[in-house]
Amino acid sequence: MDSQHPMTTEPLDVARYVSPEFFQAECSKMWPKVWQFVARVEELPEPGSYVLYENAGRSFLVVRQEDGSVRAFHNVCLHRGRRLRSQSGSASSFICPYHGFSWDISGELSRIPCKWDFNHLEEDKLSLPEAEVGEWGGYIFLREEAGGPSLEEYLAPLPEHFARWRHDRAYTMKWTAKVIPANWKACAEAFMEAYHVSTTHPQIMPFTGDTLTKYALYGDNVNVAITPFGILSPNLGDEGEAQKIIDNFVRYNGRVVEPGTTIEVPEGKNARQTMGDFNRERFGKVFGMDLSEATDAEVQDAFTYNVFPNFSPWGGFQPTVVYRWRPWPDEKHTLMEVRLLGRLKEGETAPVPEMVMIAPDESFESELGQLGYILEQDMRNLPEVQKGMERSKNRKLELGQYQESRIRHFHETLDKYLAGGDDQ
Repeated sequence: MDSQHPMTTEPLDVARYVSPEFFQAECSKMWPKVWQFVARVEELPEPGSYVLYENAGRSFLVVRQEDGSVRAFHNVCLHRGRRLRSQSGSASSFICPYHGFSWDISGELSRIPCKWDFNHLEEDKLSLPEAEVGEWGGYIFLREEAGGPSLEEYLAPLPEHFARWRHDRAYTMKWTAKVIPANWKACAEAFMEAYHVSTTHPQIMPFTGDTLTKYALYGDNVNVAITPFGILSPNLGDEGEAQKIIDNFVRYNGRVVEPGTTIEVPEGKNARQTMGDFNRERFGKVFGMDLSEATDAEVQDAFTYNVFPNFSPWGGFQPTVVYRWRPWPDEKHTLMEVRLLGRLKEGETAPVPEMVMIAPDESFESELGQLGYILEQDMRNLPEVQKGMERSKNRKLELGQYQESRIRHFHETLDKYLAGGDDQ
């Protein structure tokens, strides 16, 4: 199913990133029609638990129901338009803090103060407007406008690929976010290619096969970059010494190796095999799973999937990275969120996670360690990307045909929504 289908080589117009009109077109024509990742199941542990989800000018309450199902309602009082809630939490009803109009957690109107003054209203027509909700692998999604593919169809083939990696047993260990002064697409695209590694992240080249990354495209909505670790970057010119590759891996890849770890390469093995053996044992204990059949790739490489438009879960048997990008609130700013997911062992219960917001002048490194350090190298690029596009003379962005094919794929799908196509 994977492909590199023929795509145009025409440049992208910077208006896609800097134009308020283009941004408004996304808000009206694209965002209401796509499935959006809004929460993990562990954020809604019991009936009445709700998550406030806001994006692209809309506000929703994603609520666990008495029967265990999840529903999503527009977070707007139908009396005078106040937001019903300004943060996530738990409630038995949603009472507007302005005048006290109330709705139960199923979205049904339950109380009108001074009801005698509203005899003209038909209460059965005042339920909170609802969005579609779907769930896969412990991830909860909503779609504002009904119609189009089911969630399963939209995500395909991602659920098939992820079946053995058990995201249904995952839980949020860490969750941090930061507002970036750059367009949401520019932020997402920084994680769609490994082409930038040699310039932006040179310290990881001694154990990262950046230009050996495989890029695959699936339908309209899913693509993946698989970047191999445990090998020397081809940009460095030779095969490299196995022990040096391992030493650099241990030093700079905190996602899969704990700080202070030392690993010796056994006689007759290369760095990649050595790291595979080490991680199969380590992550098998962490996950409470037998990983003897897991490949070297599944326990060390970066399987960076992207689901249109703004959801990026990593694959493999490793602590899982999940990215989400939301316009915050306009075309010049993005809320970038990073989660690290672990796996629950038999009998364990997931804690309810809370997002840690980092100030613009603070670093992801404070919450995410070595992974955060690498992220900050990307963050230093993004504001300058936005400023450069705003000042561009020729208004064009040129893309590589293969290494940046996921970006082209992303814009192909976006264009289908902006054109008003019905087949997404």
